[in-house]
Amino acid sequence: MDLNDIALFVHVVRSGSFAEAGRRLGIPPSTGSRRIQQLERALGVRLLQRSTRRLALTDAGHLFFTQCAEQVDALTQSAQQLVDTSKSPSGRVRVAAGVDFFNWFPPDEIAGFLTAHPGVRLEFELSDARADLLGDGIDVAFRAGKLDEPTLVARQIGRVRWTMVASPTYLAARGVPSSPEALSGHDCIAPPARTGASVFWQLDGSHAGAEIPVSGRFQVNTLQAQLGAALAGLGIALLPALTTATHIREGRLREVLRGHGQRDVAVYFVYPSRRHIPRAVTAFTDFAAAVMLEHGMIEPQFSAKPSVG
Repeated sequence: MDLNDIALFVHVVRSGSFAEAGRRLGIPPSTGSRRIQQLERALGVRLLQRSTRRLALTDAGHLFFTQCAEQVDALTQSAQQLVDTSKSPSGRVRVAAGVDFFNWFPPDEIAGFLTAHPGVRLEFELSDARADLLGDGIDVAFRAGKLDEPTLVARQIGRVRWTMVASPTYLAARGVPSSPEALSGHDCIAPPARTGASVFWQLDGSHAGAEIPVSGRFQVNTLQAQLGAALAGLGIALLPALTTATHIREGRLREVLRGHGQRDVAVYFVYPSRRHIPRAVTAFTDFAAAVMLEHGMIEPQFSAKPSVG
């Protein structure tokens, strides 16, 4: 039995196809398929059910994967550590973040990082939809709030406060809400609910944990668009303070219902695996966390130990 074929099997399962595994490993899909067939013959069991559209693990394949994946990762990490000890951080780092990331993270800081690490190349995938880290080949993603992806590994780096904001023009025309319940009489900018269901904001303050129903004539699903709508006077938005601080300071937005936003929303880096985090990825995440704390984009938290998300 060839141990390289076991490692290939793990790659195929994680990639979801022979074609994608071959692309990542630099081998033809036909070679990968032939080697997995050899492994199945050596084991005397079928590991994968193949069809023209997808691969599926058999029961034996699922058991074999769970037993082998961690050991393969450990061997890969040990080999990489030996290589990394004599090398500066280098290679491609694929980062997933919200579409408004560079509206609040200073691009000149990125320039400084790349100058300090000439061997590193950064690729950003910006979307308010949660990226498929394995499927999209993402090395690290920014996340905030509750994590619901138990297969990923999360490192908390701080906390962020969300506040309700509106433009002076809107508040002059519609008045300032005096309580969370008064939001029912205002246009609130929020993501559209599925199938027309009600939208709720969970607010802190004297109504800690209370879910307040909100509605409005304009709804949109990205934070950047919600911020733009608030600046345009379309209503009240609940947004991360790091995206609104400059606009509040310069008078384009005003905070409303101070003390009734959302506090202590955790901010994380999320990785596809605990094993083998390349030095380039670690260098970038350490840099990004330091910049966000230094610029007050996030507030420090007491524990930043890695944990399963």
